Amino acid sequence: MKKFLTIVVTLTAFVAAPMMSFAACDYRPSSKVSLLANSFAAWKAVSDAMGECGNFEAELDAEFRKKQPDAFAANPSLYQLGGVSNGTIQPLLSAGTIRPLDDLVAKYGKDLQPNQLIRINGQVMAIAMMVNNQHLMYREDIFKSLGLEVPTTYFELLSAADKVAASGQVQYALGGTYKAGWNLAEEFVNMYIGMGGDFFDGSKPNLNNAMGVRTLEMMRNLTHYMDPEYLVADSTYVQQQFQQGKIAMAVLWATRAAAMDDAKESQVVGKVKMAAAPSPVSGALPASTLWWDGVVLAKNMTDQQADEAFQLLMEGIDREMVTSNNDAAVWLINGYKPGPVAMGAAETAENGALPYPNGVEMGLMHTALGNNVADFLTGKETAEQTLIDIEAEYTTAAKEKGLL
Repeated sequence: MKKFLTIVVTLTAFVAAPMMSFAACDYRPSSKVSLLANSFAAWKAVSDAMGECGNFEAELDAEFRKKQPDAFAANPSLYQLGGVSNGTIQPLLSAGTIRPLDDLVAKYGKDLQPNQLIRINGQVMAIAMMVNNQHLMYREDIFKSLGLEVPTTYFELLSAADKVAASGQVQYALGGTYKAGWNLAEEFVNMYIGMGGDFFDGSKPNLNNAMGVRTLEMMRNLTHYMDPEYLVADSTYVQQQFQQGKIAMAVLWATRAAAMDDAKESQVVGKVKMAAAPSPVSGALPASTLWWDGVVLAKNMTDQQADEAFQLLMEGIDREMVTSNNDAAVWLINGYKPGPVAMGAAETAENGALPYPNGVEMGLMHTALGNNVADFLTGKETAEQTLIDIEAEYTTAAKEKGLL
């Protein structure tokens, strides 16, 4: 009988936690502890806090998900700590290269909240530090100059984009994380779920339908207002487009919001506002999925190294770090108080955004989407043929894994 992984996390980040006291960093591991994680503001805040303790090295890389499987499979592991999300933890789980954390939580995790403990098949396998989703970011000054209302559906967003483009106030009305591969697949997932679609009928793919066609067509309509090089646009690319004043709107990750007001690198300080992610049509779910980001520990290291790495992690995700970096993320950590940059993420969740669907099947589907959606956007294939190709690639991979 096939066994499915059960991942449990309660998303209650939008309520400020009770006050607790945390000691200053006075812990130093006896040997170097290293972290491989994504490259956005929240991870920099956490890694900087761990770095204050000494004997620590962080590698923050947007391509972390490609490096982690081999790095953690090495013996000993090339990193002791790994930054993951509910979408990127799966390869490490499948390979068995991360360790259960129940014993370490019992020894050192007294200040962790219950919703930070990510349990998989009954064991704590990750410590969540924040939740993340995509929300609408828009140039308030441009909207006011054109008399535009904040769009709540994608049809309203397209109408606003048309007016922004006609005004000539920015180079491109829209930005989008449409980089071929993982990012493009995530955009399809968000829109398809917002349309009300289910990816599977049992384990069989369920994309070649009217909702799948409408999802692809909406995605292509949006590209008409983007930089023509949208297939290389990841989150950092779109963030920089905003900061450089090149775009007026984007449905972008909440973790990128604080960077808009970073005077060291942004030309639009105070001009970018946040709102809930639009729905595909009125009354539908937001075209966004809920994610958690957190930390895992490598299996291939000594128990002493794991003990020290976990203690250092607790220093990096304590109340003091959150107090100093409150607006860098929607934190799950004691002391977090939602600010203006988190309001769009909170509203998206309140409007019914669903968690990203987990499981081996969804990992295979995500890969198939990333490999094929661009063919429709660039006119190489029809929507129907693109969906046929996605289902065929998934089916082949699922049979190889024994899922079909």
